[in-house]
Amino acid sequence: MLRISDLSISYAGKSVLLGLSLHAAKGELTAILGASGAGKSTLLRLIAGFEKPDAGTIELEGEVIANSEFSLEPEKRGIGIVPQDSALFSHLSVFDNVGFGLPKDANRGKRIRELLDLVGMSDFADRKPSSLSGGQQQRVALARALAPKPKLILLDEPFSSLDQELRTRLREDVKQALIAENATAILVTH
Repeated sequence: MLRISDLSISYAGKSVLLGLSLHAAKGELTAILGASGAGKSTLLRLIAGFEKPDAGTIELEGEVIANSEFSLEPEKRGIGIVPQDSALFSHLSVFDNVGFGLPKDANRGKRIRELLDLVGMSDFADRKPSSLSGGQQQRVALARALAPKPKLILLDEPFSSLDQELRTRLREDVKQALIAENATAILVTH
């Protein structure tokens, strides 16, 4: 599903990633662990297409999506992202946040309701993000990332701002949601 070979990037002459290789099979949940500043978020930015590598290649489903000479636009990669801060639209309801990137067709509402059920947020569909806890916001962010059925989900330290008990519970809930969707996911954490 995802194959990264000899990936390198540096900023102002300082190497952030040097010769990194990684393989993730379809449906696999892969965790990347490392200290702050180790390049974990940079790796996700490269996979997502927000950065271009200095060397190496990134392939998704056998297609090169980035190397030192080419970088496929982020919106053409079919990758969903769950950022650290959930990044929900404050003016939209939970329902509309989940459906934000979906086409307005007959299946849209059904898909949104399926995902809200999957992440345990059906009872909150009409609420605004400001009325939700941090854990609930992360569940909505995951549902939004899963909505268009991406090839790959990237999770950038999605539990870091949560207390230990909630972090443990939400980590298991997110894992079960990803398995239920047969999603391939890369999670970075410290």
